[in-house]
Amino acid sequence: MATDEQLKIDEGSRLGGAHTVGLVETQYWTFADPPLALDGGRTLSPVTQAYETYGQLNAVRDNAILIFHALSGDAHVAGYHTPEDRKPGWWDIMVGPGKPFDTAKYMVICCNVIGGCKGSTGPASVNPGTGQPYGLDFPIVTIGDMVQAQKRLIDHLGIKRLLAVAGGSMGGMMALDWSTRYPAAAASVLAIATTARNSAQGIAFNEVGRQAIMSDANWDGGSYYGKAVPQAGLAVARMIGHITYLSDEQMRAKFGRRLQDRAALGYDFQAEFEVESYLKYQGNAFVGRFDANTYLYITKAIDYFDLAAGKRSLLEAFEGAKTEYLVISFTSDWLYPTYQSKEIVRALHANGIATTFLEIPSTYGHDAFLLPSEDLSNAIAGFLANVHRRVQQNGRKEASHGQ
Repeated sequence: MATDEQLKIDEGSRLGGAHTVGLVETQYWTFADPPLALDGGRTLSPVTQAYETYGQLNAVRDNAILIFHALSGDAHVAGYHTPEDRKPGWWDIMVGPGKPFDTAKYMVICCNVIGGCKGSTGPASVNPGTGQPYGLDFPIVTIGDMVQAQKRLIDHLGIKRLLAVAGGSMGGMMALDWSTRYPAAAASVLAIATTARNSAQGIAFNEVGRQAIMSDANWDGGSYYGKAVPQAGLAVARMIGHITYLSDEQMRAKFGRRLQDRAALGYDFQAEFEVESYLKYQGNAFVGRFDANTYLYITKAIDYFDLAAGKRSLLEAFEGAKTEYLVISFTSDWLYPTYQSKEIVRALHANGIATTFLEIPSTYGHDAFLLPSEDLSNAIAGFLANVHRRVQQNGRKEASHGQ
């Protein structure tokens, strides 16, 4: 059963035709010394990071873009791992030759976050101290910890300054964190469908999802590896989360009160409505590709995120920023609504930081940033082209002054 959203994504990729990055391979890099010092006071070592790269780094190394993924994403942002793959990377509509993140011009990097379950060190990884999966012995990680780990990777790749850091949802949080934590390490920031801090409503939805997982008898205090996994709890958590990704208008248009494979109400507790069947499909599909403990850790990192933590205000948080910003929201996104993007924009403007803001009309809710959108594509492509042109001009000026 393919969802309407997935059909739109696949169609967007097919429309790209030759504009695909083709077959790609996930790479792995491990560091151990010094250990990664975490915000919670513990350290993590060794740390393996799974990442993929697309396009070529140019001679002056000024064309690299780091894309951060959202909660359920991974390093596989574009292309295919094998010729038999039915679906491309999660943002294939945006990354590739001639696409907004144009791999004919830019080198694009995407890394699975620490705490993840797609190749980077996380709760399912082997704890070197015990020889067993970490489970809940894995330390709590924050958005900042994820960013610090990826900065190590960028340094390892020999890139001193990125052309851009970009991401939607949780990925946008990491892009914002990078810009304040490493203000000289990126020329621009693309923060899409995101926020400077998770709201009480967002925390509430995440906590219900966590409780669904931890209430599953198979969760076993997080020590379920090698045994039955908490499928039911994780499926319910995904169902809850997925509701927040859609909009009321889109739910009404897609499902209304239509029945699934029934002509009349059955007066029982089977999935009767189309929307019930859809959510069950989403939950069951998620179980096959994601780790329940990772869901706990990543949602907790999202809840802890507050760009102004330790500062008097968001205005102060951006005081040291030295980059250009593109902030994009969507009219129907009620998980991270437009007022939260405007809060970011006001703080940036108050600091005199060059900022472009765009609110895109959409009925698709929070997931709109993952779907084909001419407005989104044009905004990203134009912004990156302008930033790259200015970076190249500044590079030529510095070169001429040094002669």
